[in-house]
Amino acid sequence: MTAESKGARMRTDITELLRARNTLLWVVSREEKRVEESIVSAAASATYETRLWDCVAGITDAAGKTIEQAPDPSRALAYISDRRDRAVYVLRDFHKWLADPFVLRGLRSLARNLQARPRAEMSAIVVLSPSGEIPPELAGHATVLEYPLPDRAEVAAILDGVLASIPSDRITAPVNGTREAAIDAALGLSAEEAENCYARSLVTRKAIDPGIISNEKRRVIARERVLTWYEPDPRGLDAIGGLDLLKPWLVQRKAALTPRARAFGLPAPKGAFLVGVPGCGKSLAAKCLASAWGIPLLRLDLGALRSKYVGESEGNIRKALQVAEAVAPCVVWVDEIEKALAGSSGPQGDGGVAADALGALLSWMQERTAPVFVLATANDVRALPPELLRKGRFDEVWWVDLPTARERAEILSATLSDLASRATNWAASGDGTPIDISAVAAACGGFTGAEIAAIVPDALFAAFADGERQLTTADLLAAARTVVPLSKTAAGKLEDLRAWAKGRARPASTPEETTAGNVRALDL
Repeated sequence: MTAESKGARMRTDITELLRARNTLLWVVSREEKRVEESIVSAAASATYETRLWDCVAGITDAAGKTIEQAPDPSRALAYISDRRDRAVYVLRDFHKWLADPFVLRGLRSLARNLQARPRAEMSAIVVLSPSGEIPPELAGHATVLEYPLPDRAEVAAILDGVLASIPSDRITAPVNGTREAAIDAALGLSAEEAENCYARSLVTRKAIDPGIISNEKRRVIARERVLTWYEPDPRGLDAIGGLDLLKPWLVQRKAALTPRARAFGLPAPKGAFLVGVPGCGKSLAAKCLASAWGIPLLRLDLGALRSKYVGESEGNIRKALQVAEAVAPCVVWVDEIEKALAGSSGPQGDGGVAADALGALLSWMQERTAPVFVLATANDVRALPPELLRKGRFDEVWWVDLPTARERAEILSATLSDLASRATNWAASGDGTPIDISAVAAACGGFTGAEIAAIVPDALFAAFADGERQLTTADLLAAARTVVPLSKTAAGKLEDLRAWAKGRARPASTPEETTAGNVRALDL
């Protein structure tokens, strides 16, 4: 049996609210046409007629025919109060007029008076607004409904409608095996935006190009201003040196995003929490994961969404999470989460701001069903509340330690390979021998991944200054000797973190004592 779409469920909800004599509904959406069509259908199911009002057209019927010239909002409310027929009145942009105390009082009184009418004369008001911020005077009267963006079923219907509307002789290969990708690309767009993107792709490419639709999502993210669209690392998981236990786990979870997995009933993966030493690849994993999975990467900066007013932080976070769900499937990267949630509990509490943020985040992480994979990182997890780390919020908590000898070699190899094309373009005035990765990796014992990667450009600077010659092992060893690693400057803190991770988190890498094998030299 086909699952009911979100739009269909919302129509059912509106019908039930009207039958239950709710006289004031506040529907939050920027999709005026789609929502009005839904309200017309819901009202008809509850045996209501639908009428529309705005300050230009006055009061019209569902077909747009003028019933009453009433551009003034107070006059429109008076008209509704005087009528004794069974109707639903949709007020467009009415929230703009509620700054006038006379209009606000008129709407509040009308909502109360309509409840006393007999069933045959029952009317209801629907305020259609892009904002869910309602005046406190209406809080006890209005039922707020957040109208969802089109889900997969609705986007699929939009795609089929656009394909049917374009003459076949103007299309070469309309879907060409990319139907699921085209639907995924349009999730998060309004119905009108998705329809326009599909039509534009067919007109310009004579086929559906998911790339054109995906570009529109960037504008959605930029418009909402609660998330940042990040370009993922195009190298994928191969760009990460080490983490040999984490990477296969991530590859396995990718399969859950496929249509076959959805048909099988496999739940979407919730996310991973990476805890460990700064500079050991936690943030890089987020950038590489999105590329490996072929889905957008969105950065959620909880600190930037915080406000000094209790409740406002929660609202900002809820909005960001709603945008993430609309854009899904995607990876949401929450970097250094412990800093944003500092003060959420304990004696250092900040008066409720961080607690509000934590509550909104925990509730969403537990209840969400959209394919949003949350990858959170933390350098010091001890300050975080335990409820954030329990099963159900994340699929797994991973401990990222200092790289082992093999991982140090892999990080060096990945960094050198990334810079090799530039290095070998210089005059070969060095000794011409291959880089001894084993020797350099041994010299970097106790280094973080970032510290290992940093010695490569330092060595390149030295080689360039010395006659623009080829990079040598000696250059890398010399650069390594100048580094005072974090494992020395923060040794006590590192041991405390290791003690916490024991028994609480899975190691992201195979422990040092079980690794084996020699590392070959890398010939640039």
